[in-house]
Amino acid sequence: MKSKRAVPAVTSLPQSPQAEGDHRVRRYALTMTIRIICFGLMVFVQPYGWYTWIFAIAAAVLPYIAVVFANAGSDSTETTAESPMREVEAPRPVVAPLDEAGPAVFRIDESRRDES
Repeated sequence: MKSKRAVPAVTSLPQSPQAEGDHRVRRYALTMTIRIICFGLMVFVQPYGWYTWIFAIAAAVLPYIAVVFANAGSDSTETTAESPMREVEAPRPVVAPLDEAGPAVFRIDESRRDES
């Protein structure tokens, strides 16, 4: 007998490599843009004070942060593909006794699983 192959649902598949790469590049570019802004603020905001040091530290640390975030990927959790063909137990139909007067009537009784 031939076994059915589980077909993965589209919504449970991981992000495509192209989309993930684009996301990493955008995140890296945004972080480096913030670094350039910190350099500009460090040079052009006057009078120089304690905030100048904050801008300098941010400009020095942001490249490391940008590379770590870009290499980490967008999703560190492992995704598994789910099959859209889930087997659900259907209630069994209860057939009423056949009357001589009319057609047979199928009656389906449903109950919640958490009720005993």
